[in-house]
Amino acid sequence: MLKRGSGILNIAMQQLVRYPHFWAILRVAVLSVILLCSTGAYASNVVVGVFAYQGERAAISDWSPVIAHLNTALPEYRFRAEHFFDAEGMRKAIAEGRVDLVITNPGYYVTMEAEFGISRIATLVSSHIGTAKQAIGSVVIARADSDLRDLSGLAGKSVAAVAPDAFGGYLIAARELLRLGVVPDKDLAETRFVGLPMAKVIDAVKRGEVDAGIIRTCLLEQMAEQGSPDVAALRVLSPRKVEGFPCALSTALYPDWPIAVTRQTDPAIAKAVARALLEMPETKDGPSWTVPADYQPVHDLYRELHAGPYAYLRDITPQGLALRFWPWLLGLTLLLVAWVVHTIRVEYLVQRRTTELHDSLRARQAAETKMRESQEQMEHLSRLSVLGELSGSLAHEINQPLTTIGTYARTVLRLQSNGALTPDAVTEACTEIADEAERAGGIVQRIRHFSRKRAAARDKVDLAAIAEEARRLIVGMMAWTPDVHIDDRTQGSALVLADGPQIQQVLLNLIKNAIDASRDLAPERQHIQVVIEPADKRMLVRVIDSGGGLDDDQFAHLFEPFFTTKPDGLGLGLPICKTIIEAHGGRLWAERNSGGAGMCFSFSLPSHEHSS
Repeated sequence: MLKRGSGILNIAMQQLVRYPHFWAILRVAVLSVILLCSTGAYASNVVVGVFAYQGERAAISDWSPVIAHLNTALPEYRFRAEHFFDAEGMRKAIAEGRVDLVITNPGYYVTMEAEFGISRIATLVSSHIGTAKQAIGSVVIARADSDLRDLSGLAGKSVAAVAPDAFGGYLIAARELLRLGVVPDKDLAETRFVGLPMAKVIDAVKRGEVDAGIIRTCLLEQMAEQGSPDVAALRVLSPRKVEGFPCALSTALYPDWPIAVTRQTDPAIAKAVARALLEMPETKDGPSWTVPADYQPVHDLYRELHAGPYAYLRDITPQGLALRFWPWLLGLTLLLVAWVVHTIRVEYLVQRRTTELHDSLRARQAAETKMRESQEQMEHLSRLSVLGELSGSLAHEINQPLTTIGTYARTVLRLQSNGALTPDAVTEACTEIADEAERAGGIVQRIRHFSRKRAAARDKVDLAAIAEEARRLIVGMMAWTPDVHIDDRTQGSALVLADGPQIQQVLLNLIKNAIDASRDLAPERQHIQVVIEPADKRMLVRVIDSGGGLDDDQFAHLFEPFFTTKPDGLGLGLPICKTIIEAHGGRLWAERNSGGAGMCFSFSLPSHEHSS
């Protein structure tokens, strides 16, 4: 490490070489005296890496006031400038941790920010420009005798520039060309990179080696101040004016140079340096600093050119595509993951719902089986109940043919004892005995058939025949019955798809109820009519009596289980009948006769012609 005094003297000598006039010598001398008078040991060294694009002498002239100010404002640190003449040298120093602060152009800053994580703490305000937001641009020049007038005319021409990564010396102009539809890599005949110093670009244009050259703004003005005759021989292409900007310009303007800290820099040093730079007084010829500017325009430039931290955009590789479209890929991945999760969830819910439906179906089938068994049991009990109500009359009805059989048998025996038995008498007696036995057997057979417990089975049946069978069954089981008239209005076609015994049970219940309702009335009011007729693709059966009818309360509870108006009734007949009819797709209802006393119980069933 150099001694403090010798370092200051070196700086002073370099300043004298750079600025031979009196005021420059006086300024450097004063700075040297001040620094030499400062005594004491430094706690630590702070190395400031400076991009010296114009050479070391120019860098010393431009940045020594900044270094001197930091050493004065922060005496506890020793600040020392280290100059780098290209981006690669500065990049290597940052990677090796040899610098703590970095002063460079906006382009290199954005690139190294992405690569090394350096962070700006202040932005330069040049004394001749006066603003940090719009300070750097490019000037595209051609020979004054050239036909070129604007940037769009560079298509097919040769252009000289400093380097492909030079910010003011190439990239800013390249973006302007791209916006004008001139792709530098394709539409220019040649792009010759001549390197630093930037005067090489001007020399190449003057000698006619290239058609145009790209240099940073204000370089022509500095050459004019120094009395260079080259300026008059050059023309600025696509000149533009920006209010407050003092130099010739061919492009948009970008923020000025930043000073940045590296990752290993002590935060206390960064904070102290930022405060000291912001407090650095403005001078007529010296630089000053302001809060960090917005460098998003620089990012936009690199993104459009697919350069610097956005160079991956020009690489059509999986990695390049991933870097370029990572937001879309991330969104697509999230959508894919969400779709997979949703699919798995839906599949799980479907399987669970399917299992629940299977369980529910099995439970329903079990319930239906149990209900069907219970219904069959109730139907059987209902039939037995009807038989129980008719048991007294049933004994009388069976006793009649048995008495007749006994009488004829005793008559034959008596005639035989008297010797008066003739073949005709035997024939007559046997005929009567056979008829009465058949009559008694028919009654028993109908009772057995009616009371037998059986599984329901539907078939094509004739309602008129079922009604007639029910009439004969009830007439045969009762000692006395009123007139039961079957009125078939179907013209010989009363077919339905039903369980015959169940429908017969319904008719038997309805006829029996009608008989019971008319039992205590005058004989002319005991007439019962069973009407069978078609009605809109259905068969309608009505059982009409002329009994006393029902009051409103009885009518409201007519089809409720265990409700009955009979002293010895169970209250199950009508509910069971209603269940049977509804199970066949029909309907059972009751209504008062409109023409007088009595009730009409009706039920409908789908016609066989419309049930298939």
